[in-house]
Amino acid sequence: MTSQPDTTQLLLEARGGDRAAFDRLYSHVYDALREVAHRRLLQYRPGETLDTTALVHEVYLRLVDQSRAGWQDRAHFFALTSRAMRFVVVDYARARTAAKRGGREADLPLDTVQVAADDRAEDVLALAEALEQLAGVSPRLGELVEYRYFGGLSFEEIADVTGRSVRTVKRDWTRARAWLYRSMRSATDRGWPGSTTSPES
Repeated sequence: MTSQPDTTQLLLEARGGDRAAFDRLYSHVYDALREVAHRRLLQYRPGETLDTTALVHEVYLRLVDQSRAGWQDRAHFFALTSRAMRFVVVDYARARTAAKRGGREADLPLDTVQVAADDRAEDVLALAEALEQLAGVSPRLGELVEYRYFGGLSFEEIADVTGRSVRTVKRDWTRARAWLYRSMRSATDRGWPGSTTSPES
């Protein structure tokens, strides 16, 4: 694991538009999240949840020199980590689904930022597929769900990262949740793929 100053420097360079720094930072964040998530999951029992917000914050505290990183850097780090967290969780869910048999359970609640650690793996995969569909018709809403659900960002943090007002972010979140709910319910009834109806309609 790289030192805190190195990680913080990569964050500053990535925010400045350095693509190579962004790629190195993403790889570093992803590896750290996998390590932390794996350690947490080893302690969990079926039915418990993986708190993505806690994981993201733990990785932030471990990797970033807080004396050098400002509010903007913190918010952008969480935005970057949201995407990495998404793939960590989905990878785990795929592994769990491949290791067991059984049908889908109740709908996954989108109001929380906790992800099922074991017995709801199918729901996580259903959400991931619906999110891909959403991002295809509205990249902005897809990005928002990634920030809010997998990264645990607050509405204020998302507004800071995206440059939108908190009111707009909240309105978009309501629209995104409604679209995902319809898509997942429709897909459960018919089998994938999910709805392709525009979330703006």
